Amino acid sequence: MKIRRNVLPVTQAPELAEIKVWGPWVFATVLWKIGAQFELATGYQLDVISDLPTTYAKWMNAGEPFDVFIGTSSLVDELIESGEIVAETRTAFGSAPIGIEVRAGAAKPDIGSVEAFKRALLNADSIAYLKIGGGLHVQNMLERIGIYDAIKSKVTRPDVDIVSELVAKGDVELGMVNTSQILTTSGVQLVGPLPIELQSSVVFAAGVSSNSKVRLAAQNLIRFLTGPNAVAVMTSQGMEHE
Repeated sequence: MKIRRNVLPVTQAPELAEIKVWGPWVFATVLWKIGAQFELATGYQLDVISDLPTTYAKWMNAGEPFDVFIGTSSLVDELIESGEIVAETRTAFGSAPIGIEVRAGAAKPDIGSVEAFKRALLNADSIAYLKIGGGLHVQNMLERIGIYDAIKSKVTRPDVDIVSELVAKGDVELGMVNTSQILTTSGVQLVGPLPIELQSSVVFAAGVSSNSKVRLAAQNLIRFLTGPNAVAVMTSQGMEHE
């Protein structure tokens, strides 16, 4: 099994006994824990690349092959509409709320109310959240509660999935990403979810590529990710299931 992050895939057709998976880091970590079970049971090897949706879009436009795509439910629906994903294979997973993280061992600020959350941001030396995905909600939320202008000089918004890594290295004091990302990254700790009044959960789904040569095996992998072993890992990593 190969698990890679923020790397460019080599342009080649997937091997017949290999399933290429594109998806967020939280699902890569699930497969890291239990993917060997699937490989042993099916004989297929997993090649997992974790990156951001903008990167996947570039790869798709360049004709890079993949078999399973995991992303936000809205993005999966867009890819079905554009013909990249087979509609009948769409499968909903759980959701992950947006949380606040600090470096492991650092003091945790009070974010138990909207006013406490605002004070924590005003007092922080630096803040980071993504340009896309849940970062769009964070940006809109900060503008809505009237705090963005006061903190924008210390905000970093990377277009690569490195918010938690920046916090772990001490380059950023507070990060705002989905809680599953926080709980699966070493060197950071979860302060807590955003106050309920400000919250938005990232809902995930998956589907099989219209060009997959191993469509049945890819569908079986998605089914495996809805099974009890996978759900247990996702729950331990902060995912919520209906």
